[in-house]
Amino acid sequence: MRPPLNADADADAGDAVDARADLIALCERGLEWHPDWPKSRADVAVLRPAAVLVLFGVLDAVPAGTGGAVPRDLDVLLLRRAATLSSHAGQIAFPGGRLEASDAGPVAAAIREAREETGVDAAGIEPLGMLPPMPVPVSKHLVTPVPAWWSKPSEVAAVDHDESVEVFRVPVAEMLEPANRANTQHTFGDRGYRSPAFTVGGRLVWGFTALVLSRMFDELGWAERWNPERIVELDDL
Repeated sequence: MRPPLNADADADAGDAVDARADLIALCERGLEWHPDWPKSRADVAVLRPAAVLVLFGVLDAVPAGTGGAVPRDLDVLLLRRAATLSSHAGQIAFPGGRLEASDAGPVAAAIREAREETGVDAAGIEPLGMLPPMPVPVSKHLVTPVPAWWSKPSEVAAVDHDESVEVFRVPVAEMLEPANRANTQHTFGDRGYRSPAFTVGGRLVWGFTALVLSRMFDELGWAERWNPERIVELDDL
């Protein structure tokens, strides 16, 4: 883990640049999502290609300063999916969706979906690369996360309430606080397993979104020690 960053104004500007550089470097070297999962867990040949936008930016409303490994004004854009959807209903997610024939690839698809779901101005988004696709057997998708930098933030809101009901920005430093981290317990086929979760702002981030963020934070060197024995029961929410 990196040492705490300086908190003066010049350092804060540098912190944001460092976070962006860290994300670019991560895209370049890649990672393995589930090193402990059997390779046969998902037959990727039958999964439909999809992409999500993992959009990081700087919150103007949050005082500059450091939150451990990251500046306190660093944030990530998330949304809550509509409760009526057939898969991942009501879950907090990244903007994104299935690739269409007109998309040039995962980056174009992720930005298009983000624009359609949140109204974000695509001109202010700087794609930083792509991470390896992750199989999501429960919804039969092979999802490519597209980390990006919000170089010129714009107004966002839930555009189509059949798809999403709220859009919000979450400070990364709050997600990294040990008190806001936990695991959820699931059963997949005949096997039970634990999966990362974040409890921030009265919301629970779990499932695919938490898996991606948790793995990224670990690989980026941003994560702090937290108690993996803290379990959040989904039925209690």
